[in-house]
Amino acid sequence: MGKAAAARKLAAAAAYGGGGLSVLGGSLYGVLRLEAMLARKAIGEPRDARPPDASGWYGRGRPGPAIKVALLGDSSAAGYGVDRVEETPGTHLASGLASLAGRRVHLREFAEVGAQSRDLAAQVDRALPTDPDLAVILIGVNDITHSVMPATSVRNLADAVHRLRDAEVQVLVGTCPDLGTIRPIPPPLKQVGRAWSRRLAAAQSIAVVEQGGRTVSIGAMLGPEFDAAPAVFFGPDRFHPSAEGYRALADVLLPSALAALGFGLDAAERPEVGRGEGLRPVAAAAIEAANTPGTELGGTEVGGSRRGVRGLWVELRHRRRHPATDTETPVESEPEDAPVEQ
Repeated sequence: MGKAAAARKLAAAAAYGGGGLSVLGGSLYGVLRLEAMLARKAIGEPRDARPPDASGWYGRGRPGPAIKVALLGDSSAAGYGVDRVEETPGTHLASGLASLAGRRVHLREFAEVGAQSRDLAAQVDRALPTDPDLAVILIGVNDITHSVMPATSVRNLADAVHRLRDAEVQVLVGTCPDLGTIRPIPPPLKQVGRAWSRRLAAAQSIAVVEQGGRTVSIGAMLGPEFDAAPAVFFGPDRFHPSAEGYRALADVLLPSALAALGFGLDAAERPEVGRGEGLRPVAAAAIEAANTPGTELGGTEVGGSRRGVRGLWVELRHRRRHPATDTETPVESEPEDAPVEQ
């Protein structure tokens, strides 16, 4: 099966269970393209100023070797709309990793404002020479607002994850957020945008797990929490998160990032059935994750096999969020007197 056919299969599997995730008809697709143009006009063009670059060293005084993190994706990864580096999602994530893992962290940011899934290939080209331990990817919103077909978007993401995993990099993907709460997006794009974004998130989960990565659903980033307090969590354009919104995003990513690196209190614990955790076939797990913010999916084995009669086995988790940690300001060079872990 070719890559395009595999992507179509993933997108079809993501529609498993219905719930408004069916393939869009041609006439509706045309309406959505027009509505997407109107939404982009309402949101406005991105300002020329780039967000502060979160690249640098975190965890001053903590032992090494440092955890190396690559941050890839779009404006949600870059922190569009904030003015201070301490307000970016990269800084929040790296500071949390340093504090909770008890290690120095070196973060390199490759995310770009306006990036679509097609731009991941170039970002991976830049990230691989830095030899990261973990790559965190946030992508998908611009694919929807620019009417990129889900099969294409999924294929681009799958290719990026495949290359990173081939290089033995752990990969965590924050799946496409719920666009149904974006104020400038009018009906019918608002209603269908929610279904489309959840469908894409489910397809992303399948693609990433198939390639050996893990995902965490970040519907909460633009879901009920943001919808309940838009003045707090959204920035001035009512589309991108505010500084507090980016902190909330990093809080969702942090437990899964720690687990991917082998840290965290629940990294090695068995799934808790009482909290809705456990084993699922990949398609069913992807749909459940798309509808439940903060859900982590990762491949696993049952009886020594990664696959069952209904496809790939997936371990579904609802990892506990960690108490807020102090946000550091990154420094450009590693301290010369930094301790080394014995």
